[in-house]
Amino acid sequence: MTEPEQNNFATDAVRAGYLRTQENEHSEAIFATSSFVFDNAAQAADRFKNNAPGNVYSRFTNPTVRAFEQRLAVLEGGQSCIATSSGMSAIMATCVALLDAGEHVLASTGLFGSTAQFFKKYLTRMGNPVDFAQIDDPQDWREKITPETRMLFVETPSNPLTQIADISALAQIANDNNALLVVDNCFCTPALQRPLELGAHIVVHSATKFIDGQGRCVGGAVVGDKKLVGEDVLGFLRTAGPTMSPFNAWVFLKGLETLDLRMQRHCQSAFEIAQWLEQHPAVSKVYYPGLAGHPQHELCARQQSGFGGIVSFEVAGGQDDAWRVLDSTQMLSITANLGDTKTTITHPATTTHGRLSDADREQAGINASLLRIAVGLEGVEDIKADLLRGLKQIS
Repeated sequence: MTEPEQNNFATDAVRAGYLRTQENEHSEAIFATSSFVFDNAAQAADRFKNNAPGNVYSRFTNPTVRAFEQRLAVLEGGQSCIATSSGMSAIMATCVALLDAGEHVLASTGLFGSTAQFFKKYLTRMGNPVDFAQIDDPQDWREKITPETRMLFVETPSNPLTQIADISALAQIANDNNALLVVDNCFCTPALQRPLELGAHIVVHSATKFIDGQGRCVGGAVVGDKKLVGEDVLGFLRTAGPTMSPFNAWVFLKGLETLDLRMQRHCQSAFEIAQWLEQHPAVSKVYYPGLAGHPQHELCARQQSGFGGIVSFEVAGGQDDAWRVLDSTQMLSITANLGDTKTTITHPATTTHGRLSDADREQAGINASLLRIAVGLEGVEDIKADLLRGLKQIS
């Protein structure tokens, strides 16, 4: 038999990106060191000048972090990956490294609250105007792009309404206008969606979520080509230092090993929960792209290999009723994090999107009756039973 040209995704998630040390360890080593020793002065000078490969300082070169970067790059189909201290620092590093003052950013509606705040409050302060286009309407993107537009930024599926952007269509718009398409792939991970294969130029991640998978560490990543990511974003990281720690990188490496299996289970359970909620009389609307009634269901089925683990729904009432459901749960964790083995539930209007203005929340479609569930790995019937405690109290 001939060897396959490339490994299966599950194999790469377990094996890619790591070379054993002389100790022949089976599990990846944690290099808990701030600096590295050089053989001589000439070697030190060459490494500091980027004239020779090798470790310099753990702010931007560390073997454990590099193993995580190389593995995630393989899984996303990218040439380079730069790990960062958080998902938001990955977005910041991408923008600061690749945008000159005056260059315009066109972002999708329905962004995660902190992302929207960064664009509106801080990126504009740095001299980069920001506008927003409807995530599911490529024509709106075409009409709002300008000659100064350098970056299109989209989060798909969106948080928390699971709206889907047509990545291929946006990539074409970006290419036609000499701009970059950046995709936040946090909800899907490369196990369900590979934006670079659909034409995106850069992928950003909050590794804190599904990549970790157990709510242990905070981290982020930027994936793309050797120039934009391997040189430009790395250059920013080296100078500014939003660095991932070796321990966190090791945790994320362990998370990647089970990513394929976990995402399958998240998708399966979320679909069942969404179908169940859709039939409950106390629920007025369910947002899940796996449901046939979701506006971008067919696009999602083409673009993703699974529908994801996030389900949002509106109760038949207002904030008091939404909070009643939330407060009645005994097993689900009331926390804004997601991607955990443990199912989490939150009220977006007062947590993840609470810093947005009322007008911005209304524009994003996030109302007071909305709840978001990140479906974990518990038994589905137990998740339903816990939600039912509060749903029974809503007429």
